[in-house]
Amino acid sequence: MKTMLTAVALATAAIAAPVAAQTLPPAVIIIVDMDKVFQSTAAGRQAQTELKTRLDSIQARVTSLRTSFGTEEQTLVSTRPAQAATPAAITAWETKAKDFQTRKTQAEAELAKREQDFQASRQFVLKQINDGAQPIITTIMKERGASIALAEGATLQHSASVDVTNDVVARLDKSLPRVSTAAPATPAAR
Repeated sequence: MKTMLTAVALATAAIAAPVAAQTLPPAVIIIVDMDKVFQSTAAGRQAQTELKTRLDSIQARVTSLRTSFGTEEQTLVSTRPAQAATPAAITAWETKAKDFQTRKTQAEAELAKREQDFQASRQFVLKQINDGAQPIITTIMKERGASIALAEGATLQHSASVDVTNDVVARLDKSLPRVSTAAPATPAAR
């Protein structure tokens, strides 16, 4: 019995020793609201103004195309020749309809390209701001002894004392006052 108790005591000590050695200090967490960083920094506001101008231009082009193509489509529908019309009249109308469809397809491609370019520019702006914020967040983590930085959207609740967003914004305004809204050209497909 004494041997068995000694074995149990040794086994318990062997198990408890690694557990005690693995005890980690409590995590210190900071929270950063990257949406607020994007919206509040000087670079973010400048980029938003430039991007809004581009988006307004795209919307104006969409409206213009809808109006012109809508009118032209109504004209085509109302001038469609009857089946008994001369072959020349039918051919002329079909040529107009084909030309209309070609121009409409080209306009849709133009709009898709403009939208793609806009989204690439937006992503480029976000990347620049994020890249500028990362070293600042790292510095703040070191200053506060934090071991984890979380995005505000990843939390359910948190104390205002762990939110360092305003500090990130203030420092980012000094280190990155402007960003480019012109996304770099993507390499051509081969």
